[in-house]
Order: sequence, then C-alpha cells, then structure tokens
Amino acid sequence: MAYSPCPNDTFVFDAWAHGRLPGAPGLDVTFADIHLTNGMAERGELDVLKVSYAVLPWVLDEYALLPCGGALGRGCGPLVLTREPGAALTGKRVAVPSERSTAYLLFRLWAAEQVPGGVGEIVVMPFERIMPAVRDGEIDAGLVIHEARFTYQDYGLHRLADLGEHWEDTTGLPIPLGAIIARRSLGAERLELLAESARRSVRAAWDDPAASRPYVLAHAQEMDPAVADQHIGLYVNEFTAGLGEEGYAAVRGLLTRAAAEGLVPPLPPAALAFP
Repeated sequence: MAYSPCPNDTFVFDAWAHGRLPGAPGLDVTFADIHLTNGMAERGELDVLKVSYAVLPWVLDEYALLPCGGALGRGCGPLVLTREPGAALTGKRVAVPSERSTAYLLFRLWAAEQVPGGVGEIVVMPFERIMPAVRDGEIDAGLVIHEARFTYQDYGLHRLADLGEHWEDTTGLPIPLGAIIARRSLGAERLELLAESARRSVRAAWDDPAASRPYVLAHAQEMDPAVADQHIGLYVNEFTAGLGEEGYAAVRGLLTRAAAEGLVPPLPPAALAFP
C-alpha cells in the first residue's frame, strides 16, 4: 500500500499498518506524496493506494474506489495565493503541485468563471516550493493544499481564493480530495476485507488518538504538532469512515463537471460502484 506521510494518512492507517487490527491483511507501506501515488496508480504498480479523486477516470478500469479511508470535507479546500491582495490572474503564471489533482480541477473550474481571458502558463512544481516561489516573484500565483492553509501568512502571502469555499457555495457538496483505491483483480471478497480494515483503522484512530501520535509526528516532516492536529481535524471526518450518499454525490459532481470542461475523460455509469 502507498499513502502520503501527511498527518491525516498516518493517523488513519496507524492501527492497520502496525498490526493492531486482528484479521486485517498485513501492510507493506510505501510513503509517497500524492502526485507520485497518482503515477503509481496509472502504471498499476501497487495493490492499494491513496490517490487524488481527479485521477480516477484514468485508473478505474484496473482499480476500485474503496468507500472509506479517504479525504473529503468542508472548509478544507485548496487556496490560490498571491504576493499582492486581489491580484488579477489573467495571462499570469500559476504554480500547481500536479495536473492530476482535485486541487487542479477545482482551480480550472474556478478560473473558467472568475478569470476573464484565462490564466497564462501553468507551472508544475513540488508542493514545498510553491509558497517560496510566489513570495520571491518566480511565479505570479500558487495553488496550495493541506497545511499551507495554516502557514501561508508566514510567507507574507495573500489568499486570492478559497477553492473549497467556491465549490461548496456553488454545489452544496463536500470537497473530494483523496481516495483509497484497490486493485480489482484482488476479487470482491478481498476488496470487502480491505474496505472493512480501512474503516476499522479509522475507528481505532478516533478511539485512541494518542496511539497514533508517534507515527504521525515521525512522518510529519518537522511540522508543528499543533498544525498536525489541525490537519487531522480538517481531513479526517465522517466521510473518512464512509463516503455515504453525499460523498459519492461530491465525487460524481466533481468528475462530471471536469469532464464537461474537457479536463478528464467521462466516467462510465457504474465506474464508482463497489466492489
């Protein structure tokens, strides 16, 4: 299995990864940021992966979407940051962490409505370089995710747009960010076991948050523990335990809108069905 070293993933999968779920399959964990796991999924490299919902149209022939373990939510969307408040983005250079990400889809859907004439060059760069690049004038704006919500002001930057807020205002739905997928060839029984294991791991994390603390902080890349707690609070919620009707509606809504804009291939009708 591959997932990111971000606090929400290590919090959610701590009990499973450390063998504290009787009957759950053992995990051989690879840590990789989501732009790397997206590529792994497209190449069919691992059995279970945490990926962006935006990559699903390219991988659902080989992988099934698990109905739990991922990240959806409210008030937790990507931000567009600039050096100057209220800066115009028409024709400007914008840095993004990946073009196969929910953040990028939300940005393109927002820009289609809010940036007359469209943005200019899209520059893909590692997530950790984006805020310094905006601050230093290397690029005009940056699309950021995760803990950058809590730290961008440390770089003297300004929030031009909260794309999650825009999504929620226009759809009323939560923001689909990270999905857990598993190889269809494992078979329905194994897929059910994986989904149940992910769900149990979420519940175990909530029942005893202190148990995951060493694992979370060991992989949090020198993140302040208070920021790690905020990160977990935003991204681990009822949708992590189960997508439910509203979660599935959010995923279908995002990918349908993105397909209508030509950003992703259209999904076949039963593509999200589990198992």
